[in-house]
Amino acid sequence: MNAALRRTLQVGTWAIAIALVALPVVAVLNGWIGAERWPLRTLRVTDGLERVDTARLRETLLPYAASGFFAVKLDQARAAIARLPWVEHAEVRKRWPDVLEVRIVEHRPFARWGDDRLLSEQGRLFPVAGIEVPAGLPQLSAADARVPDVVALYNESREMFAPGGYSVERLALDSRDSWSLTLDNGVEVVVGSQEARLRLKRFARVLPQLLSRNPQPLQRADLRYTNGFALEWAKPGLGIGDSGFEKADAHASVSPGRPALPNPESRIPNPGFST
Repeated sequence: MNAALRRTLQVGTWAIAIALVALPVVAVLNGWIGAERWPLRTLRVTDGLERVDTARLRETLLPYAASGFFAVKLDQARAAIARLPWVEHAEVRKRWPDVLEVRIVEHRPFARWGDDRLLSEQGRLFPVAGIEVPAGLPQLSAADARVPDVVALYNESREMFAPGGYSVERLALDSRDSWSLTLDNGVEVVVGSQEARLRLKRFARVLPQLLSRNPQPLQRADLRYTNGFALEWAKPGLGIGDSGFEKADAHASVSPGRPALPNPESRIPNPGFST
């Protein structure tokens, strides 16, 4: 037998030997064999889940667990769990000999965002599809990139109106960087794009006085004026004709008769706030 043929036989023998060892390993890792011998029998889930449906979680994991301990695709299982409602972050591990361990961090809702999403306390946006939205969440809206700005002004305005017994139900920032909000008593407040914090602070300070001076419900307040506010009442106000509008300065004095309202400021986009 010549040397070349001998080397060929040796290579073939080694290839067969390697295949005999490797193929069972590959078969086990791919779930072709071994699922019955090394099954995953126990699902261990994070304690304290409040919103994630555990029955749906088990149903989602079942196809992956069926592959057995060695063949389970942890990354694919994690991705499937991450798509479930209320899941903010998920980790999936296996523990010898038969445990599939799942750790889930749930979204904690902070506010509604636009028409079809929620904003979590972690500052992440997630869809409302397939979930029951908790009652009492404020309604926020703006471009997604402005989430920090909207949350900051919402928190500040909430503190401004709290001493008067009011809460902020809605806060919006439109495409022209103009702010508006709605209070829990139904008052719509047009803030504008300039000095939003300063204007809200002035208005929140005098709002109880304004409401006490007129028995009619206040519907709308326009803060885009240099020296005061334009107010719209549900019915004609006292001593102001039939318009239902009146002009109030920052000290809550009311101009008599039908006011001549100045033009509000030009809505020039302003990416920041003036304080």
